[in-house]
Amino acid sequence: MHLNRRRFNVLVCHRRFGKTIWSLMECIDGALTCEKENPRYAYIAPQYKQAKSVAWDYLKSFTRNIIGTKFNENELRCDFPDGGRISLLGADNPDSLRGRYLDGVVLDEMAQMPNSLFGEVIRPTLSDRLGWAVFIGTPKGHNSFYELYNFARHDTSGEWFAAMFKASETKIILQAELDSALAEMGPDKYAQEWECSFSAAITGAYYGKIMSGLEEAGRFTDVLIDPMLPVHTAWDLGMSDSTVIWFFQQMPGGNIRIVDYFEGDGMGLDEYIRILKSKDYLYGTHIAPHDIRVRELGTGKSRLEIARSLGLRFKALDRLPLADGINAVRLLLPKCWFDWKNCEKGIEALRQYHRKYNEKTMIFSTNPEHDWTSHAADGFRSLAVGINHCMSDNFMTSVDARNLYNQYAQPIEG
Repeated sequence: MHLNRRRFNVLVCHRRFGKTIWSLMECIDGALTCEKENPRYAYIAPQYKQAKSVAWDYLKSFTRNIIGTKFNENELRCDFPDGGRISLLGADNPDSLRGRYLDGVVLDEMAQMPNSLFGEVIRPTLSDRLGWAVFIGTPKGHNSFYELYNFARHDTSGEWFAAMFKASETKIILQAELDSALAEMGPDKYAQEWECSFSAAITGAYYGKIMSGLEEAGRFTDVLIDPMLPVHTAWDLGMSDSTVIWFFQQMPGGNIRIVDYFEGDGMGLDEYIRILKSKDYLYGTHIAPHDIRVRELGTGKSRLEIARSLGLRFKALDRLPLADGINAVRLLLPKCWFDWKNCEKGIEALRQYHRKYNEKTMIFSTNPEHDWTSHAADGFRSLAVGINHCMSDNFMTSVDARNLYNQYAQPIEG
């Protein structure tokens, strides 16, 4: 980790890995070797008192034999004779971090810090000296730490480094101790704390484990569109809230390529059709949920009829029990490959889609929580059910798709 550090680094580590010691050693090395005048480094914990209890004794122990070093107990500061300085700080008081310049900073347990801390407070302190930053910690669900890790993994600029260290791989902790921890903690908590799973802690997630398996198998990647096959769409049509469109290709081998995702709010059907045309795909089947047949009070027409008048013909699903639709998604997901750039928000929604939990009775409801994940999940349920009920087993060629496109995709006035 010392040898591979770049300017921005996201390190996901299991418990008792030694990340605090590593962090302090990196800061000490920087403070003693930086060629800039009066170098400044900082170790930041979620709370100031955590920084003191976790890192202060370590820092003093590692530096007390450096002649001329001074310690400020009130400010948790270590000053070296050449002008270098290391400060221990807390994210619970962001204003105390403003106005500084830093040559390097470590944000320990980033998952427990405010989302805006780095971008609004820490990042500007690094700019004039081109300082480095390390985000280090153990997963706690999907938050800014998770987003940073994914960003770093896919970065192509060369400025970012990402690494994950699982207890099963590092062998730092004895296997007998890990077995004991698993028995006491249960599989989900163990997977989060010791195997660095970002998804395990999403309580009641319908597809969390499947999505984690897809990620580990490299199924969230750059997905190429096969020009010989049409792109199909599956929708969740919102009335007063979001509408979601999944774009996918059904491959001859049985795999499904999820090539694109769109989510909009407060738009008319004509605007969504313009979105489709702007992507310049050769379209095949458009799958819609059963409620597209419902007639609107204002016009007396269903959205199915309105869409047809605008040149878009849907295949509408029959009403299906929710449990059957969820099971259809579970069966389909192992066959899917997702374009991680185009479908990032949809992927995250599928990962976090979960059942309601009653804190008083401490039991899960049979119904899902209606939140920001619902529309993407409902749209993907249309996809899973529609493949089995709306689409032919025969695969269309690009010529078939072009004919279908020319037949149904009529120009929209204006």
